[in-house]
Amino acid sequence: MRRFLTALLIGLPLTAIAGSGSPPDELEQAYSKMGNASYYSSRLHGRKTASGELYDQTALTAAHPDLPFDTIVCVTNTRNGQSVSVRINDRGPYTGGRIIDLSRRAARELGMINAGSARVRVESCPQMAEES
Repeated sequence: MRRFLTALLIGLPLTAIAGSGSPPDELEQAYSKMGNASYYSSRLHGRKTASGELYDQTALTAAHPDLPFDTIVCVTNTRNGQSVSVRINDRGPYTGGRIIDLSRRAARELGMINAGSARVRVESCPQMAEES
């Protein structure tokens, strides 16, 4: 409560004092990483994610170990060149040295459903994930 009152008195955003958000320049920095991606099991559809949202296998979402929630990233399957933008709304993956877990829809758009995993490039992406 004291932090909140101090933030109000000196006019700083609460996130700057409480540490619950990321500085704007940190979010705008370029991000690029190569590695393996997998996708969520259909059994998880409707379960709560780390952000509090329910997992929707038809949405363009993903789990990442440390990118802020609601960050949009472009994921490209390096084998076939297919790409999709997704919104980070969960944490993980925690197994197999993977760098991102994708929703089933995102995996389908990347052409990796049959293989179960794929080598991908994950990058900062200025465009919004399309939910339609």
